[in-house]
Amino acid sequence: MTAPHGATGSYTWDRSFRLWDTYFALIWLATLVFVLGTSHPGWPVRVAAAGLLVPLIPLYVWIGRPVLQGDPPDERRAIGYLVAQMALFLPSAVLVGETRLMGFALVPPCFMVLRLRWALIAVTVINIAPVIGWALLWWPSAQDVFFNAVFAVVTLVFSMALGTWVIRVIEQSQERAELIAELDASRHEVSRLSSAHGALAERERMAREIHDTLAQGFTSLLMLTQAVEAELDEDLPQARRHLALMDETARQNLAEARALVAGGTPADLADASLPDALRRLAARHDATLQVTGPVRALPAGPEVVALRSCQEALANARKHAGSSATVNLALAYADEQLTMSVRDDGCGFDPGAVSGGYGLAGLRARVAEVGGTAVVRSVPGAGTTVTVRLPVSPSSVSPLRSPR
Repeated sequence: MTAPHGATGSYTWDRSFRLWDTYFALIWLATLVFVLGTSHPGWPVRVAAAGLLVPLIPLYVWIGRPVLQGDPPDERRAIGYLVAQMALFLPSAVLVGETRLMGFALVPPCFMVLRLRWALIAVTVINIAPVIGWALLWWPSAQDVFFNAVFAVVTLVFSMALGTWVIRVIEQSQERAELIAELDASRHEVSRLSSAHGALAERERMAREIHDTLAQGFTSLLMLTQAVEAELDEDLPQARRHLALMDETARQNLAEARALVAGGTPADLADASLPDALRRLAARHDATLQVTGPVRALPAGPEVVALRSCQEALANARKHAGSSATVNLALAYADEQLTMSVRDDGCGFDPGAVSGGYGLAGLRARVAEVGGTAVVRSVPGAGTTVTVRLPVSPSSVSPLRSPR
């Protein structure tokens, strides 16, 4: 039926309006047959009553149907349409009582296009006014008046109850439609935010990967280049050794770049165990490595985090500890934990004074992603120790090799 005043939305009958057209046409045709077929009043009166019903069809087609299909209906045009309908219906219903059958087609549009209060008033007029006018015009027997009045009251109550119920159903349906639209909009917004968050997380991950691999490799190349420039005239063997390290670092950076593009395992871990990868890393930084515990194959996550954490800690040691500092790496395998630490005896720093950048903050974020912890202990003048602890499952896999 009708939507509440001011509501918008798609009405159910818009998608199946031919059914309503058929209903209106059948009621109109049945009413016309009843009016012409009744025995009272006389033939001229019945023809006049039928003649008043004929314009209802073009009125419905040209005005009523577009009004009923409005979204929402034009209330001003709707009132004009209903007034015109009642101007044709009421005289015909007063002349011939059988015309009241047409009310079954006239009542629903009242609820379709009017506010509830005005719809109830219009329905009351459609059901009661014809009986009063008919009784005053023809003065039928008291029994006929009584039965017609009871029938009019029953149809009025039924029309009001059904119309009010349908309006409440439609109001609830429209509220649900609005809620569904809001939920759909929220779903799209969540999807958009999720995509944006995923893109941001991927950018952060790539930033950490580049910082821990390519950026550090290029930094090593710059430092080695400076060392070679200083050694070419004084220490040619040492310069050649640093040139070899530059070659190895450049190749390693190239391998890391390819691994980043492919999204695969870091180059250091591609064909080696974690201890072997850390030994090569320690050799490039003039550091030593000590491995304790039963070495075994671990999931890729903890091994990658341990390798990247070691790369970051070694890079920080090289930058801040001083050229003469000694750097020691330790890797300890336990049943449910993998511990990696990098210690230097350099100048140290105040951890509370460090902020910004991808260094220690990126290291902690990477470790936290796999449920681990990262602790940095440093005192100015007393060196620095970075300790990373990662949870690992005590899986029963065969040992790789004895630690060296």
